[in-house]
Amino acid sequence: MTPTRIRSVLNLTVLVAALGYFVDMFDLLLFPIVRQASLTALGVAADRQIEVGAFLLNWQMTGMLLGGILWGILGDRKGRLSTLFGSIALYSVANLANAFVTGIPSYAFWRFMAGLGLAGELGAAITLVSEVLPKDLRGYGTALVASVGVFGTVTAALVGRYLTWQQAYLVGGGLGIVLLFLRVGLRESFMFQRAHETTVKRGDFLSLFTAWSRFGRYARCILIGLPMWFVVGILIIFIPEFAPSLGVTGKLDASTAVACCYSGITVGSLASGFLSQMWGTRTKVVGLFMGASFLGVAIFLLGRGFSPFGMYVLATFLGLATGYWAVFVTVAAEQFGTNLRATVATTVPNFVRGAVVLITSGFLALKGHLGLLGAAWAVGLVCFALAAISLAGLEDTHGRDLDFVE
Repeated sequence: MTPTRIRSVLNLTVLVAALGYFVDMFDLLLFPIVRQASLTALGVAADRQIEVGAFLLNWQMTGMLLGGILWGILGDRKGRLSTLFGSIALYSVANLANAFVTGIPSYAFWRFMAGLGLAGELGAAITLVSEVLPKDLRGYGTALVASVGVFGTVTAALVGRYLTWQQAYLVGGGLGIVLLFLRVGLRESFMFQRAHETTVKRGDFLSLFTAWSRFGRYARCILIGLPMWFVVGILIIFIPEFAPSLGVTGKLDASTAVACCYSGITVGSLASGFLSQMWGTRTKVVGLFMGASFLGVAIFLLGRGFSPFGMYVLATFLGLATGYWAVFVTVAAEQFGTNLRATVATTVPNFVRGAVVLITSGFLALKGHLGLLGAAWAVGLVCFALAAISLAGLEDTHGRDLDFVE
């Protein structure tokens, strides 16, 4: 790209959206990173930490599921900026409160509130960036937002490694509070302002279910994201528990595995975004990364006797292969008109995250009958099959003019 085009992408809106997603991802993955330390401090026995950890993660993801609907509707009715900074304020306060929990009930409540807040940032950021950038630069902007954001999880892993779990939550909440001061100087999307001046109904969530064409697009956008959260929500988060069944030759550290995975996702987010621009296609790039993800899952579940270093390398590859998050959310934003774009771009990633409730519940239900590896295979195959079928029926939206309404 020329210097002028680079400056077009690196504008204040894109940079603030990217930093917002950085804090979002920092806070989102902080719980998995400090899970063992925090549960041990709260008196949860080691043999119950998978179940209690899944319980808390499900509360967080349920909050994200409900928050996705709330913030998505607000984004189309009240504006992208108000949604962006409102969500940041809520999850920052919630994560500060997480540092002071004294039991599992209060921990679950504040993970729910954190999830409710975390639900709004990404959709608002991607919608805003998609609408302020020229259509031939959109992929670069959203890739930058996703890659900078995902790097927040790597930072979270480092913070979780060298600080106590309470201090880590305080850092996460504090970063969000600081980010709120960057609201000054940002302007609302012109596309939203034009749509706001019309009589067209905005943020009508139920309209996504009243016409088959809209519902079909919406459901496919959600389902293509399932493999990403199967990999993170099952294989990576519970990698210490998988280690004995895989015959790993040493002790695995959860925070290191998460850091390796999200380092890979950071690179994958940039790579998928740039490839979609260079190749002029979104769906083929998603298909390529999805296939690589399945290969990584097969190696993970079939391999035996890896060293801890080998497992960290595999976690990095899995992250790289599932790093089509930027393209995935961009596809969702590009499928729908301005009056529904924030609703879709906010609810789709959060419905995928919310699907972790079903993924982990299915995994735990099957674990007693099929064992850890058998349950992972069963749930993983369902996730990848649904994603592949959905991708095959989804229209490629690269280069689409977004100045339209439904």
